[in-house]
Amino acid sequence: MILSCSHINKAFGAEEILSDVSFHIEDQEKAAIVGVNGAGKSTLLKIIIGELAPDSGEAILAKSRSIGYLAQHEDLDSGRTIYEELKAVKRPIIEMEQQIRDLEQKMKDTSGQALEETLALYDQLNHTFELQNGYAWRSEITGVLKGLGFTEEDFDKQVSTLSGGQKTRVSLSKLLLSKPDIILLDEPTNHLDMESISWLENWLRGYAGAVVIVAHDRYFLNRVVTKIIELENGHSTVYLGDYTAYSEKKAMIRAAQMRAYLNQQQEIRHQEEVITKLRSFNREKSIKRAESREKALARVNVLEKPVERNDEMRIRLEPNIVSGNDVLTIRGLAKSFGAQMLFSDIDMDIKRGERVAIIGNNGTGKTTLLKLINGLLPADTGTITLGAKVYPGYYDQEHHVLHMEKTIFEEIQDAYPDMNNTRIRNLLAAFLFTGDDVFKRISDLSGGERGRVSLARLMLSEANFLILDEPTNHLDIVSKEILEDALRDYTGTVLYVSHDRYFINRTATRILELTGHTFINYIGNYDYYLEKKELLTRLTVSAPAVSTGSVDAASDSGTKQDWKNQKEEQARTRKRQNDLKKTEDAISRLEERDAEIDGLLMEESVYTDVARLMELNQEKESIQKQLEELYAKWEELAE
Repeated sequence: MILSCSHINKAFGAEEILSDVSFHIEDQEKAAIVGVNGAGKSTLLKIIIGELAPDSGEAILAKSRSIGYLAQHEDLDSGRTIYEELKAVKRPIIEMEQQIRDLEQKMKDTSGQALEETLALYDQLNHTFELQNGYAWRSEITGVLKGLGFTEEDFDKQVSTLSGGQKTRVSLSKLLLSKPDIILLDEPTNHLDMESISWLENWLRGYAGAVVIVAHDRYFLNRVVTKIIELENGHSTVYLGDYTAYSEKKAMIRAAQMRAYLNQQQEIRHQEEVITKLRSFNREKSIKRAESREKALARVNVLEKPVERNDEMRIRLEPNIVSGNDVLTIRGLAKSFGAQMLFSDIDMDIKRGERVAIIGNNGTGKTTLLKLINGLLPADTGTITLGAKVYPGYYDQEHHVLHMEKTIFEEIQDAYPDMNNTRIRNLLAAFLFTGDDVFKRISDLSGGERGRVSLARLMLSEANFLILDEPTNHLDIVSKEILEDALRDYTGTVLYVSHDRYFINRTATRILELTGHTFINYIGNYDYYLEKKELLTRLTVSAPAVSTGSVDAASDSGTKQDWKNQKEEQARTRKRQNDLKKTEDAISRLEERDAEIDGLLMEESVYTDVARLMELNQEKESIQKQLEELYAKWEELAE
C-alpha cells in the first residue's frame, strides 16, 4: 500500500465537504475520484499532498515514497523555454552524464592506483546512469512534449508567453518526466486534443507507479483506471473496475436500495392501516393489539430514501417546426488565416435528424467552421446554404448571447416569459445552479458557469438545428448524461464540436474528422471511427480531392472495394434511418386514431348504436394488429 486515507473530515464554515472519507491506493494501482461538481474531489487531493489540513483524519504516504501533483490550472512563472523547463527535471541525470564525461577525460591522464579508483567510480556511475535510463533523457523529453501536443517549433518558446492551457501541458510534461511513486492528476485532459489524450492514456497505463485521477472524461477513465472512489454527499464509496463497471454497479445498488425503501414504506403504510382498523373496533383486545403494533412500528429503523438523479432535471428538447430534409449544404468551402490554410474545397451535406460530431486536433479549424456556418466569419470561397424551415441555434464558448447585467434566473425568465418559476429552477438545477445560485449576475460568473447558462438557454429555444461548440466543457458527469439523453431523444438536427469521446460515442450518428485540410466522413459513433480511422485516413489524405460525402478510390482493387463498401454502408444507413422515421410516423398516426376510437366509444350516441359500435371495435382490432407488426419492425430497425 502506497497511500492510505483514513476517516478524513473537512468543512468550510458550516458546509461539510468531506465526512469520514477512507480508502487506500496500492502500488502501481490506477484509481479515479469521481463525483458531482462541489463534491470535494480537488479538496481531497489538496489534503493528500498537504496543501490543506483535514479537520480530522489523515492521509499517509508510505515511507520514502514520492508524490507528484497536477492541479487543474497550473500557472508556471518561468523565464525559460519549454525545453529548458523540462531539462530542469532531468538535471540530476544531466549532471551525472557530465560527471561521466569528466571521468573519461580524467582517465586519459591518470595511472596506477588513481586510475583504478577513477575506473571504479566510473563503472558505478555508468551502472546508475543506465538504471535510470540516462542515455534516453533527450528522447524522453521530446517524446513527452510531442505526445502532449507540442511541436519541435514550440520547444524554444518562452514559457512566460504561453497560454494558461499550454502552461498546464508543460506542468504535466514535467510531472510525467519526474516519475514519482504516485501521481495525482486533477482534470488532466482539459487542455489536450484527442491524440494527446490517447497518448496520455497509453503512458499512464504503462506507468510503473500509482496514479489517482480526478476527471469527468469517462472514456479516459474507462481506458486507464481499475478502481473508482466515489464522493457523494460527503461520503466515499469504493468500486472495483473501470467507469462503466462502476456506473452499472451504482445503478444496481441504487435500485436495490430503492426497492428496500419502497417495500418498507409499503409495510409501514399497511401496519398503520391495520392499527387504524383495530382501533375502529373500539374493543379492549383490539386496542391492545393496536398498541402492540404501534410499539413495534416505533422500533423500526426507517430507511432514508436513496439519493436519485432527479427525474425532473431531465431536459426534453423538441423543435416546434420540422425542417426540410436538407438541413445544411456546403460546396467548395475554403478558409485560411494569412498563410495558414485550415481547409479548402469542402463539400458537406447534413440531413434532418442527423447528429454529426466534428473532431480533430487543436488548431485545425473546427470552431472556425461553426462560425462560418453561423455567419460570424466570412468564407474565402464556397457557399453555405441552410435548407427550408431550418432555424439554427448556436452555442459558442464566448457566450455572446448573454446579458451581463442580468441574473441567471432573469436571463431565462426574460427569454422565455411563459415558463413558470418551478420549470426555470428545475432546468437550471440540471445545469448545476441551485438555491441562491440562480440569482448570481452573469457578469460575476466564471467562464464555465456562463457556458452552462448559454447551454440551458439554447435547450429551450425553438431551434431545429443545434450547432454546439464543446457543449460538455465544465459539466460534471451527471449533467453530461442529462444532456446526452436529451440529444439522443431530440428529433431535430445537431452539429457539434467535441473532444469528449464518451459523449460522442453516445450521441453521434456520424463523425467528420478534420485532418489534412479536409474532412473524412465516418457513418457511426466513436467506436466505429476508431475501427475505420486508419484505412479512411490513408485513402483520403493520399487522394487529390475529397468531399465529406465520399472518399476517392485509389488505383488498386482492394481500396476500390473498401470505398465501394463504405458507399453501400452509407446508403444502407440512410435507408434504415428513412424506414425508421416512416415506421415511427405510421405508429404515431395509428396510436392517435386508436385514442380517437377510445373517445368515441365513451359517447352515448355510439355505444347505443350496435352497428357503429361493432364497426369501431373491428377498426380498433385492426389497428392493434397493425401496431404489433409496426412495433416489431421498429424494434428491428432501431437495433
